Amino acid sequence: MTASHRASKTCPATFANVPLAPRTSHRAATTSSRRAATATATAALALSAGPALVTTASAAPVPNLNPNGTINAPARTQISFEHTPTGFHAGTANEHESRPGLSIVKMYIADYVFTHGTPEEKAQATQMLRTSDDRIASQLYAKYPQSINETARTYGLDDTHGAAHWGNSTTSTADSVKYLEAKKRQNPTDPVLVALATASPVAADGYAQNYGTATLPGVIGTKWGWSDDRQSFHASASYGTDFSVAAATNGPAAQLTGDVQAAFVPGISTPTPPVAPGILGSSGLGMVNYPARLVAQQQVGHIAPPVTDPIIATIPENVLVPQPVAGFLPQPR
Repeated sequence: MTASHRASKTCPATFANVPLAPRTSHRAATTSSRRAATATATAALALSAGPALVTTASAAPVPNLNPNGTINAPARTQISFEHTPTGFHAGTANEHESRPGLSIVKMYIADYVFTHGTPEEKAQATQMLRTSDDRIASQLYAKYPQSINETARTYGLDDTHGAAHWGNSTTSTADSVKYLEAKKRQNPTDPVLVALATASPVAADGYAQNYGTATLPGVIGTKWGWSDDRQSFHASASYGTDFSVAAATNGPAAQLTGDVQAAFVPGISTPTPPVAPGILGSSGLGMVNYPARLVAQQQVGHIAPPVTDPIIATIPENVLVPQPVAGFLPQPR
């Protein structure tokens, strides 16, 4: 464990200046008409989430620490937290346990696909993250069985280990937080973060995505995971403008939510200094509905039927974007 990821004994109510650990650069490569459609969808989603992802000032929750500086939680649960502006990190004593990764590892599969996949596969990866679609995860992992381990190597996720079947892979809350913080520093509108910020309230298998770290104030995006029996194990990994947090428990969703809520000081948060307003952050900007699906249909329609094209299925019919930016996006014909 590196010094930057030991539980700091600095008073969390102030998040005193803690040196930031160096981060590894990781850029997504892009590969025609389909790429343009994927770019349209990604740009529209990113812009609609932009005010939250980039410029919204918020307040990070404050962890409830034991005298030894670890987060106070039952042994059944592991929790990790990092404050983005200062690098302050805290976690339970077991935050580095490599536990069942469940659907949390879909972030790592998607990360690899966004770099190495085709436009169609990237669209599938977005859908996989938003709806936690196991079928898509199995398809992508069958083609890219190295994806989890390669992402772990790229970001230094020492507790993360891929398996023959993605669902048997393992990770830790410490690794989930380390990964989310790296993505935020590299690109606040990274497609992984955008997908998490636009996650569906209900997963592809009908399970509610509304528990755990997602219940903390200031959360923008979340990835959830649960065991097949929907009782034995639950996990979630979330990020906000100025923090990332992850938790996992041996038990049901309600237990995870309860342990997370108890692990943070009620009613106390530390504000982030406001970010200078820009084109995405000026509070006076009006928002307009951008016809993202129609534009994408027109761009790929001559290659595949729009109704069955995998890219189209992942694009919202309309997304809200700042009015000055809408004019720079491709327009419907």
